[in-house]
Amino acid sequence: MSPPIPAMILAAGRGERMRPLTDTCPKPLLQVAGKALIDWHVLALARGGFHELVVNTAWLGEKISNHLGLLRTTSGHEQLSFFYSHEGDDFGYALETAGGIARALPLLGDVFWLLAADVFVPGFEFSPQAVSRFMAGDKLAHLWLVPNPPHNPRGDFGLDADGQALNLPAGDAAPRYTYSTIGLYRRELFDSLPFGNSQGLAVALAPLLRAAMDRQQVSAEIYAGAWTDVGTPARLAELNQPT
Repeated sequence: MSPPIPAMILAAGRGERMRPLTDTCPKPLLQVAGKALIDWHVLALARGGFHELVVNTAWLGEKISNHLGLLRTTSGHEQLSFFYSHEGDDFGYALETAGGIARALPLLGDVFWLLAADVFVPGFEFSPQAVSRFMAGDKLAHLWLVPNPPHNPRGDFGLDADGQALNLPAGDAAPRYTYSTIGLYRRELFDSLPFGNSQGLAVALAPLLRAAMDRQQVSAEIYAGAWTDVGTPARLAELNQPT
């Protein structure tokens, strides 16, 4: 069994498409089935034995840190440790995904979980076995892909029979899948960015992943469980409909 590794939860987005709900409430604190979106992730990570969590913030970041401090004392998981990269305080804006990760690298280890706070995936298991398999290999990232939702019908990445993630060229008819935002990463994937990103560079993650896929350095698998990108008020309302 591999030792526990940290996890980074991406929580810096403004949530423009969720306005006016996010004018006064950060998107990760919007509730699904009576719990904040970010709580579902935190508790799932804790169940898997992952208690060291790094959270980046920008919009209303103090509300997120206050909420997680309260969650730690009320959830029965006092062993949780939260570390913050407050991009809004440091730079006045969010650094996009790769820029935010580079900023937080001093808080992360050589291998870490990565996930976005604004997806709802209640059945996902953050397992030590997945970490052990990843650490035993030489890939820079391992992604969980999902069947394409209606709002992303063309998908993001391909997947071959050997579990290699593919950066398919435009026009390629091979199936594509949507990146769930959940993955295991090695620090080396971000070697092209300044460690700690003190300049506040805003950098997207997809180009780094696509370049690594072209070098056959990214693996993936399909996650077939329930998954929702909670990107609009309509999707949030649908999740909260009585069953």
